[in-house]
Amino acid sequence: MLDLERLRALHAVATYGSVSAAADVLHVTTSAVSQQLAKLERETGQKLLERKGRGVRLTDAAELLVNHADRILSLVERAKADLEAHRGAVVGQVTLAAFPTAARGLLPAALRRLRADHPGLRVRLREEDPMQSIPLLLRGDLDMAIVQDWNNAPLPIPDGLHRGVICDDVADVAVPADHPLADRERVELKELAGDAWIASTPGSICCDWLTTTLRSIGAEPRIDHMAYEFATQLALVAAGLGNTILPRMGRCDVPEGVRLVELETPLTRRVYGLWREEAARRPALRATLEALRAAAAEDC
Repeated sequence: MLDLERLRALHAVATYGSVSAAADVLHVTTSAVSQQLAKLERETGQKLLERKGRGVRLTDAAELLVNHADRILSLVERAKADLEAHRGAVVGQVTLAAFPTAARGLLPAALRRLRADHPGLRVRLREEDPMQSIPLLLRGDLDMAIVQDWNNAPLPIPDGLHRGVICDDVADVAVPADHPLADRERVELKELAGDAWIASTPGSICCDWLTTTLRSIGAEPRIDHMAYEFATQLALVAAGLGNTILPRMGRCDVPEGVRLVELETPLTRRVYGLWREEAARRPALRATLEALRAAAAEDC
């Protein structure tokens, strides 16, 4: 009989390209992965790995086994979800990641609600941008990822993931108090197109989105400063160093020297949860999504 944990080790090596990377993903030592693979070779009577330079490559027998392992591991996760659904109890553990403003604006209230309503459920949170959380979700490090996209830039969702909408979040533009348009109730984004901008850090979904959005109105972005936290971005705005786009969810304190102006053509981001198809029936995931929606109803 093939051992499930040994199949998991082989699958991780195939997915991440090396024994050491598989060990990192599985949270075990490199030696432990090597031992699992050696035992799997004895069980199957087949050589599974071959040396290739400083790394390894899978043999044809290993590739065949990995194809089966992918389906087996998916079925195991589905079976666990079905058992939880059969029990109907919200128990166990949910590991989730959320982008920073959701972690600040939604998760404290949602986690408090879950702890009160479902004491048998343990939720673990980590803060991650969607660019990082989606790969973590796909490889099984997370049970749920809370992500975002914008009405003018949908986020591609890989096959095998389900989504549940949490809320829509409107954004305003933050400008220095002495900006010529600071006293306006609403502005068109193109009126600000030639200004200096403050964006999130390179490679983040918000930075990429701001660049794309400004180019869509015919302006080449002039991004002078980049900062990950909105509080830092607002401090730079207050210093007169540029404008930034500020979503309303989880908004931090707006300092003196900053004015918030609504956009005539609204920019809205959609916040939603993602989870793997195999886990869709887990009551714990449904309860987590409901708690997030309840928190959003108070904040968004």
